[in-house]
Amino acid sequence: QRQVVESGGGLVQPGGSLRISCEGSGSIFSPYMLRWFREAPGKSRELVASISSGGSTNYADAVKGRFTISKDNFKNMLYLQMNNLKPEDTAVYYCNAFNAYGESIFDWGQGTQVTVDS
Repeated sequence: QRQVVESGGGLVQPGGSLRISCEGSGSIFSPYMLRWFREAPGKSRELVASISSGGSTNYADAVKGRFTISKDNFKNMLYLQMNNLKPEDTAVYYCNAFNAYGESIFDWGQGTQVTVDS
């Protein structure tokens, strides 16, 4: 069974930083496009950041310059470093891997809650 487990979320004040992690099991990350998504209350899930198999990255405009996506192929881990957090970053964050057809590789995890509040 191919699963991802997100972790590292929590409560942080505006302007603070947090690093969240995603661990995959049942398949490896390295051949795939890896993506972080987030889902805020009352909103649809949105793409936050992507990293290709070759290491190229892309970010949503809302997080560009503040968030950094990275991966460790040896550990089968995906990370999202979030700096200068804002209340509008509050959401449940999810990760997954995608093949060339845009199909997800892993079952979706439970996500990790990030709350930005003073």
